[in-house]
Amino acid sequence: MYFTDRGIEELEDRRGEEKVSLAWLADRLRAFVDAHPEHAGAADRFATFLARDDSDDE
Repeated sequence: MYFTDRGIEELEDRRGEEKVSLAWLADRLRAFVDAHPEHAGAADRFATFLARDDSDDE
């Protein structure tokens, strides 16, 4: 496990059973970028990664 996986593991442990909409996720990403503008690029790349999931085309 990478050091950065700790947050992912915590998310899965705490909220892994929840169902959320992509609108909710987008809102949370915007809130994160507002609070941490230095990470706007990474948040944008993550959102683009989710939006362009190639498996949707199959």
